[in-house]
Amino acid sequence: MDRHITLPLTEENTKDLKAGDYVYLSGIIYTARDAAHKRMDETLNEGKSLPIDLKDNTIYYMGPSPAREGRPIGSAGPTTASRMDKYAPRLLDLGLRGMIGKGRRSEAVKEAIIRNHSVYFAAVGGAGALLSKAIISSEVVAYDDLGTEAIRRLEVKDFPVIVVIDREGNNLYDMALKEFARE
Repeated sequence: MDRHITLPLTEENTKDLKAGDYVYLSGIIYTARDAAHKRMDETLNEGKSLPIDLKDNTIYYMGPSPAREGRPIGSAGPTTASRMDKYAPRLLDLGLRGMIGKGRRSEAVKEAIIRNHSVYFAAVGGAGALLSKAIISSEVVAYDDLGTEAIRRLEVKDFPVIVVIDREGNNLYDMALKEFARE
């Protein structure tokens, strides 16, 4: 089923999302990859506040290529989500509601998704140039020294994603494997 969601991603609007749903996100999302996640974890370990409020926000695992003239961002394809798995449960417990990446997630992440009524979305890998067309603006908001891995605030309009793990723990990848095995 196709769904359109205006962000922030609240507990209420994750209620009806099911693994396999096509979703178009509009509003604000943040980017963060490996280095930014490590830095956020270190910040939390030091008892300090994070540079962004996680409450009901969505993090896109992406580091863009340089923007062409007249564009807010370059190619903006997803990176492998499992590289953030050691950090994701803690961030979800702090209020992060959505994650966008590609690939499978650990059991610990799935449990944190269920516990926090969150969602893991996938964006299509290899479609970074196409995905960038749904990004209206891009601004570095933290960790500028990390270059492409800095945390960016993106405004998106109809950013296309697929629900991979819904808030009940249903996993599109597992469902597809079972379906394939039946044939």
